[in-house]
Amino acid sequence: MAIYLPELDPVDTHFPNPETALDDPNGLLAFGGDLRPERLVSAYRQGIFPWYSDGEPILWWSPAPRAIFLPDKFRPSKSLRKFYRKSGYQITLNKACHEVIRQCASSRGPDATWITTSMIQAYQVMHNLGYCHSVEVWDQGKLVGGLYGLQIGTIFCGESMFSLADNASKIALWFFCRHFTAHGGTLIDCQIMNDHLESLGAIEIKRRPFMQQLHRDRDAILKIGCYTAQELLLPSE
Repeated sequence: MAIYLPELDPVDTHFPNPETALDDPNGLLAFGGDLRPERLVSAYRQGIFPWYSDGEPILWWSPAPRAIFLPDKFRPSKSLRKFYRKSGYQITLNKACHEVIRQCASSRGPDATWITTSMIQAYQVMHNLGYCHSVEVWDQGKLVGGLYGLQIGTIFCGESMFSLADNASKIALWFFCRHFTAHGGTLIDCQIMNDHLESLGAIEIKRRPFMQQLHRDRDAILKIGCYTAQELLLPSE
């Protein structure tokens, strides 16, 4: 069955209303455009993100329901806390964002075609502009895990995470949730639910409450120092 999909203007950064996104495939909204910073910021402020494979036009999505973390509700298991204390891991913020993005692309293997070269370059530019941020996990000076995403007000739009050592991405998320909450962060957008996110405590919410919170919080301001490059210390429980 044929479907109608709007093509984005190559200059104008306007997007269709997310309410018009398709149900099948879930959330597909438009195609075309580019990944320049102005368009990406416009997209994320409306709950829209790019997701496509090499050889395809850029596809833009706004799925419903939406997978999210409530950072103040994240609770690490006793086993994870015990593991961390014995691990010797060091956790940092914004110390190696470019490398985290590259590792998220390469560590998932050839099937992770959605983190294309163009996507890598675009989010590296967004980091240089102060929008894209990362958490890194180090083991004896080697990067073994982390995550990255975009800041929109007091919302963090998670893009991807990777783990090359036991529990590394879980610990990155744990530390970030505590740090983010302490600086006024309100929600972590995970986009689409999967088994791994669900195992970490992600939940799904309907489109309307997600969009209401996005519109409320996208211009809110985090406490000073939230994304300053730094080491993240053991959260107090």
